Amino acid sequence: MTEIERKNLIVQACDARQHAHAPYSKFLVGAALLTESGEIIVGCNVENGSYGLTICAERVAFGTAVASGHRRFPALAVATTGGHAPCGACRQVASEFCKDLFVLLIDADHPDRAVETSLAELLPGRFVFPSE
Repeated sequence: MTEIERKNLIVQACDARQHAHAPYSKFLVGAALLTESGEIIVGCNVENGSYGLTICAERVAFGTAVASGHRRFPALAVATTGGHAPCGACRQVASEFCKDLFVLLIDADHPDRAVETSLAELLPGRFVFPSE
């Protein structure tokens, strides 16, 4: 990933965060997913009064990317207050498409201090369907 792609991922994840629908938790999350072709697909969290129906920003980005025909992703950026890592469900969804994925954890209040990690570090024992 180039430095320009890295900066664009950070900016777009932070921008997507501003579109979040989080009236219950007030916890805004933005995600920016880099496709193999270099396109960036964004997502934000969308909460629901029935909490189980809430969808995370990362899963919105992956779903949008898949619906647009993408299946390979070299990098994901996630922006939250505090720079939190994706939840376990989002980690597992990411693992469906990426055995390893470069991940940027962005504190939206200090985007210049993004933490670099990988999906392998965040989800060391991913579930794999038995036929894989």
